[in-house]
Amino acid sequence: MLAKYILKRVLLMVLTLFLVVTATFFLMQVMPGTPFNNPKLSPSQLQVLMHSYGLDKPLYVQYLIYLGHAFTGNFGTSFTYTNQPVSMMIGQRLPVSAELGLEAMIIAIVFGVVFGVLSARYRNTWVDNILSLISTFSFSVPSFVVGTVLLLIFGYTLQALPVTGWDGFMSGTSVMPAIALSLASMAQVTAFVRSEMIESLNSDYILLARAKGLSSKEVLWKHALRNSMIPMLTLIGPMTAALLTGSVLIESIFSIPGIGQQFVNSIPSKDFPVIMGTTIVYAVMLMAMILITDIITAFVDPRVRLD
Repeated sequence: MLAKYILKRVLLMVLTLFLVVTATFFLMQVMPGTPFNNPKLSPSQLQVLMHSYGLDKPLYVQYLIYLGHAFTGNFGTSFTYTNQPVSMMIGQRLPVSAELGLEAMIIAIVFGVVFGVLSARYRNTWVDNILSLISTFSFSVPSFVVGTVLLLIFGYTLQALPVTGWDGFMSGTSVMPAIALSLASMAQVTAFVRSEMIESLNSDYILLARAKGLSSKEVLWKHALRNSMIPMLTLIGPMTAALLTGSVLIESIFSIPGIGQQFVNSIPSKDFPVIMGTTIVYAVMLMAMILITDIITAFVDPRVRLD
């Protein structure tokens, strides 16, 4: 049954990926201008460039060629960086975005779970109100605004942290971007855990645990939290994919050499292969994380039926 389910989901992923590639390809065609807007280029030079990149072929031919290459991991060659394969460029930058996303995910889950448990334990008190206010603020304010504020306060005013660059996972250069990137996800985790914990604390098995004489700490952390974490797996999957691929604006603000910054730089230059390759990588990671999450949930929670 598990193999059948995985096969079905993989086929669905392939179909979804086909739609993503198709939609992205034709959306690129409606963008104004061309990748070769240098006024110094003569018509003959422009023709040579168009021919070398296959842009002089009919649109449907370009589409079929790209479709065949994309499903083998060949995203073409960058228009901006001469003789640079897009797959190689993404492969060099993706680990940086993954490190940033992993650090942001750790912050979001740890603080989100703690805040959610405290909000449920002290619901309708000043503790719950303050944590709810923090969660609302974290979810409402865009990450690039938080990043800019952190940059101004801790980077330029206090000069406590480096303002740009990347020295790796859990380094001084990763603190501010990871915090800015994690806040919205932390708010989601907090709200989700709070809701699940309140439901668990009012369930029959918690009442039984208390009747057996277990302390409030044991009931809260060993029983209520354990059962509340299983449904949270459905939230962590898409959240992980989003965080691991990084934030395009955060990477631009802090000059982090990740896939997001590369994506932003490719838009004004109309570097179509880079835009499309990055979009496909984002889509694949999102679908893969959702699939992995569903499979893990099925193993952890026997109530889940894969059929």
